Amino acid sequence: QIFIFVFILFFVTVFITVTALSDIVAVNRGVFPCLSPALAPFPRVEKLMDTRAARPFSFSFNTSDYRILHMDQDQGRLYLGSREYLVALDMHNVNKEPLIIHWPASAKRKGECQMTGKGKQVGSCSGECANFVRMIEPWNRTHLYTCGTGAYQPICTFINRGWRAEVSTNASPLTSLFWSGSSAVESSSSDYLFRLVPGYVDSGKGKCSYDPKQENVATLINDSLYAGVHIDFMSTDAALFRTMGGRTAIRTEQYDSRWLNEPVFVEIQQIPDSAERNDDKLYIFFREKSLDSNGASPSVLARVGRVCLNDEGGQKSLVNRWTTFLKARLICSVIGDDGVETRFDELRDVFIQPTQDERNPMVYALFTTAGSVFKGSAVCVFSMSDIRNVFNGPFAHKHGHNYQWTEYTGKIPYPRPGTCPGGTFTPGIRSSKNFTDEAVNFIRAHPLMFHPVYPIHRRPLVVRTGVDYRYTALVVDQVDAVDGRYEVLFLGTDRGTVQKVIVLPKDPTSMEVLTLEEVEVFRVTAVKTMKLSSKRQQLYVSSDAGLTQVSLHRCGVYGRACSDCCLARDPYCAWDGESCSAFTPSTKRRSRRQDVKHGDPLRQCRGFNAKGEAQTPSRPRRHRGPGAIEAQTPSRPRRHRGPDDIEAQFKENNFKHTVARVALRILDRDIVLALTGQDEDEEPKTRHPPHPQPHLSTPFPPEIRLINQYCQSYWDQLSPKQQQRKRTSRRHTEGQDQGLG
Repeated sequence: QIFIFVFILFFVTVFITVTALSDIVAVNRGVFPCLSPALAPFPRVEKLMDTRAARPFSFSFNTSDYRILHMDQDQGRLYLGSREYLVALDMHNVNKEPLIIHWPASAKRKGECQMTGKGKQVGSCSGECANFVRMIEPWNRTHLYTCGTGAYQPICTFINRGWRAEVSTNASPLTSLFWSGSSAVESSSSDYLFRLVPGYVDSGKGKCSYDPKQENVATLINDSLYAGVHIDFMSTDAALFRTMGGRTAIRTEQYDSRWLNEPVFVEIQQIPDSAERNDDKLYIFFREKSLDSNGASPSVLARVGRVCLNDEGGQKSLVNRWTTFLKARLICSVIGDDGVETRFDELRDVFIQPTQDERNPMVYALFTTAGSVFKGSAVCVFSMSDIRNVFNGPFAHKHGHNYQWTEYTGKIPYPRPGTCPGGTFTPGIRSSKNFTDEAVNFIRAHPLMFHPVYPIHRRPLVVRTGVDYRYTALVVDQVDAVDGRYEVLFLGTDRGTVQKVIVLPKDPTSMEVLTLEEVEVFRVTAVKTMKLSSKRQQLYVSSDAGLTQVSLHRCGVYGRACSDCCLARDPYCAWDGESCSAFTPSTKRRSRRQDVKHGDPLRQCRGFNAKGEAQTPSRPRRHRGPGAIEAQTPSRPRRHRGPDDIEAQFKENNFKHTVARVALRILDRDIVLALTGQDEDEEPKTRHPPHPQPHLSTPFPPEIRLINQYCQSYWDQLSPKQQQRKRTSRRHTEGQDQGLG
């Protein structure tokens, strides 16, 4: 009776638990509809987790559209913006005590937004009537400035840089994981809390776009916010704005397609032009629709524009408008063997790589082809000296709508349009309001430069055509190796992978592009943003699904031999005498072996058992460079191999690398019938005598294990009746074998 009572009690407990869990799941699906697998694909990082090279981050709240908006290297914090959430992560480990702020739009504003016809998909993650956080900029050492779409009414506020999350005293275990801005609880140690500044809300017009589908860029310089945004509800008015800082707001000319024509802003950054601070300029990279509609020119053009930071607008003309705004076209194209030029016109991402000269950084730009018929991507590198030369060159002129662009050959007014007031060439002009009417009217009608900006060597650095993906994001790292310094490119794709690419000089006229590895970070979800920390040797990748932290190197996957490590040609890795490990330039160990430029293991791996043939690695290496696959009979002594052994060798840099070794064995006909599953009823009535068999060698233990695994998996798939037939067939076969013995 006691046993029956315990059994009944156990059954009732299980039933109540299952019922409660079902209710919780149902409630969560109603409150958090974005938990469905179709809308929230989690990162594919299982293989990376095995090597401790990745850490995924995502939280199961009603959010999406993760974007890395700011990386604070000094404090080791990574700041994310998403749908109604702000997140601060530890750069060393993104899963270590994340700080989360819930910042939704008000219910009233959401209702007003839905009344306008926006956000029809209210019950899903794609609803537009929400606050999508789009900007986080450092204000000072204690505060950040952030802006969001605010359900089509942009709002901004300040964030207190704290190291602890603020929770509500009445919060449930689920909601206590984050803090809602509407339930702030004052604390004596509020300076240490990561929270929104209570009671402060600022208008986001001119700082953040209304529509979450519209891209915007922004940067804070000397308390002034410079932003490329759409400033109206219908997204028809795009402008480069300057607000805050105690100065009058200033913008590009409104509704003038000669200035901006349906732009998509990509990047914005201050780059000094000279030692004179009055010459400092702000450069903005974007793409826009072409004004030419004759079909001969591309429909979309990549642009670089610039303005002077001390521009105050005009006195009579261009009042509260930029008087120094100029733009030029960026060219990234490749000419094929047939002489046809393929142009990559859609600018997608820009990474500005600092150099020792702060005035001349390298500009890495990511382009794709326009349209969906032909998929192609390219990376072009531009120098700031070439960009400045174009802005100092001739202006473009067009007599009418149906005319072609020509070089302006008339008189250029003084000061030259685009020159900063009080700078090197205009020391006597204190403000842009002192510019002559002739100079202001000229730049109003001629903001475009005639010559385009071509990349270094007038060719792309990386080209991908004829593939089923496009590049979406780009970051670059400078790596010091034994034989020099190399630029390593990390390229995110629209299929959720990140490619690690290095470009090496092959000869004076060509380059060699090596894909060191490709990591699948997300499951068929496009990479949105990436940030790289050389200090911590980490890459941070975001998408709609979440964020993943990936190590810049996984040297152990290349193999266990010195030759494997050398042939990988990864500047992050070197052979230390025992394994392929991370390379540190300051190391004093003399046994470090690395050859990125040539990848020659015969020269680098002497003394480490490097011969003309490498041992079979624990996992096959990926094909990273030019080479050839050869199939041949191995040169091992006959006592160690069978008569039908075959090896597949990859020949690279005159080094033969064994990638596979196959031992062929001839099986008896009855064994083949038993393995292939042919029943006795299906066998032909006429049985032919077995053909003479060649010499059969005993399989090696690994081969026996493979055969046993295959047989066991096949046996488990059979029905009991089929298994009975196979047992009969097996006994018959064993009898034949015994008779042969």
